[in-house]
Amino acid sequence: MEQLTKILERLHDTKVEFSLIGGLASRHYGVSLVTEDVDICARFSLENLRRIEAAFKEFHPRHRLTANRLPFELTEELCGSLKNIYLTTDLGVLDCLSQVAGVGDFDAVLKRSELKIFPFGRCYVLKIDALIQAKNAVGRPQDLIAVRQLQAIKEKQEQQGDVT
Repeated sequence: MEQLTKILERLHDTKVEFSLIGGLASRHYGVSLVTEDVDICARFSLENLRRIEAAFKEFHPRHRLTANRLPFELTEELCGSLKNIYLTTDLGVLDCLSQVAGVGDFDAVLKRSELKIFPFGRCYVLKIDALIQAKNAVGRPQDLIAVRQLQAIKEKQEQQGDVT
C-alpha cells in the first residue's frame, strides 16, 4: 500500500490533473479488497500527459500490456492518439484512463469526484455513487464484490448522516 501511495504522491507533486478511481478509491471508502495498482482517470491533454511522463521518468516506466514491455516515451503524435496508458514502474502499476465506464470522460469524472485528504496532500477521488456505477458497468467479479461493500458503506453513512 505504501508504494501505491507513492504513485499518488508523484502524480500530486507533478500537478497531474486526475481523479482516483478503481480499487484504491474503493479502499479509501473502506472496502476490504486488496488492490495492487493505482487506477486514475486523467485529462489526456499534451501538457497533462507530459506531467505523467515526468512523474515516473526516473522509475523506469514501461507499457505493461505490450509484448516487449516497451519504455514509456511520449511523442506529440502518440499523445494525440492515446486513450489509456497501462504502466508498470519501480513503484508499482499505474493505469491511466481517459474515461470511466458508466461515468464518462475526464470532465464527467471530475464533476462526480471530491477532494480528499491524503498524507501527501489533497487529490480528487470518485464519489461513492459514481464508483458504484463504474464498477457495475465493468461488471468483473471483484468489481461486483466491491459494489456490495460500497453499497453497505454508503447505507451506513446515510444512517449516520455522513453521505459523501
